[in-house]
Order: sequence, then structure tokens, then C-alpha cells
Amino acid sequence: MSQATHLDDLQRVLGYAFREPVVLYQALIHRSYAHENPQFQQSDNETLEFLGDAVLGLAVSHLLLERFPHLNEGDLSRLRSSIVNERELAKLASSLNLGDHLMLGKGEELTGGRQKPSLLADTLEAVLAAVYLDGGLETAIGVVRRLFSDYLKSERDEDPLKAWDRDFKTQLQEITQARLKLTPAYVLEMEEGPDHDKRFCVSVTLEGQILARGSGKSKKEAQQEAARQALEKLIAE
Repeated sequence: MSQATHLDDLQRVLGYAFREPVVLYQALIHRSYAHENPQFQQSDNETLEFLGDAVLGLAVSHLLLERFPHLNEGDLSRLRSSIVNERELAKLASSLNLGDHLMLGKGEELTGGRQKPSLLADTLEAVLAAVYLDGGLETAIGVVRRLFSDYLKSERDEDPLKAWDRDFKTQLQEITQARLKLTPAYVLEMEEGPDHDKRFCVSVTLEGQILARGSGKSKKEAQQEAARQALEKLIAE
């Protein structure tokens, strides 16, 4: 199948016809392909990924505020983070068969690049940046509205945070991955007391920097408390 046909198929899935398809073409070029094919003199999609991250964050924020105007800033931030994270973006990208449209180098192809969650999520962001550059912000918001419709259905109005009903460690990891592409680590700092009444103190760190500390009667409980404290700080920022 030709690249033009691939682009036609993808545009139908997106519900948007590009005026300049070359920008969509760039959104699908992984750096491994660009490196192996310098004769094409075509940029890879990394700068579009950067822009797409901002476009997606703004679009989802706009749509959440539109749908749930009664929620406070903290709840809106939590809900956005439950939607805009690598796992959900990769899931959506997979449902769009985005991996089939990627242009990969031989090594990336052999290691299953078309199914890698991080690569799929990044490519979806690049595609959304392409929509923004070609059609403007309102068009990009419209595409996000269609693609993310399952997250914004009216039946969620009564309990929009149901999708966020997960443990604090999972919540924290999703926020740090969405914002910084980093995973938090937990360090046991202290345990005290007799065996029947021990107390544990744990810190949660990001790139060696302590985000928060928590204590509990078990390591798991202390980790959860540390994650909860860190979440409150990050959401308040």
C-alpha cells in the first residue's frame, strides 16, 4: 500500500482532511527511520511530539471544563491525568491502528516498535500537533473531542472521577509520566517499634529529589501515604 493511501486511511479515521498532508507524513516518521534514510531529508516527529503534548493537554482541559464546570481545579487535574497518560494514549492509538502507519527503522521494526506503548503514545501526540498546525486550535479540539469521546460521555457526569478510582501510587505514576516522562521511586527510610507494632517511614523520589514522605504500619501503607502527599503537592502546582 502506498504512503498516500496510508495517509488517506488515517485521515478518514481522524475525521480530518489535511490541506498539507506533508505535516501528517512528518508526524509518522520515527527518528530511527529518519536516521536510516537521510536521503529523504525529512525531519522526524520528535518536535511534533513536543508540540502535541501541549495541544492535547490544552484540548482535554478545555473539554473537561466544558463538560464538568462544577469540578474544582484539583479534580479537573486528576481527571485530565487519568486520560492523558501513556497507557490511555497508547490504547487509543492502537484502536486507531496508528502503529500500521508508522515509518520505522529496521531495528525498531524488528523489536516490535509498532506495538510499543511509549512510541504509540508519542506518535498520537505528534499527529495531533500536525492537526493543530494544519487546521488550527479549534480543529484540533474538534479532533480530540471525537477521539476521546468515550472519556467524555454524558453518563460520566454523575461520577466523572470514577475512572480515577485507583490507588495513590498508580495515580502518582500516571501524573509523573504524563508531565515528565519519569517514574517515581520509593525508599524505605526507617522502621521502628516491636514486631507486633512496627512503623515504617518511606520517601517517594523523582530523579533523586524527594517529593514527599509517608508513614504507616506496613511498607505498602507508608508508600501509599507518601504517594498521596506527593499527589497533593503536584496537583496544587
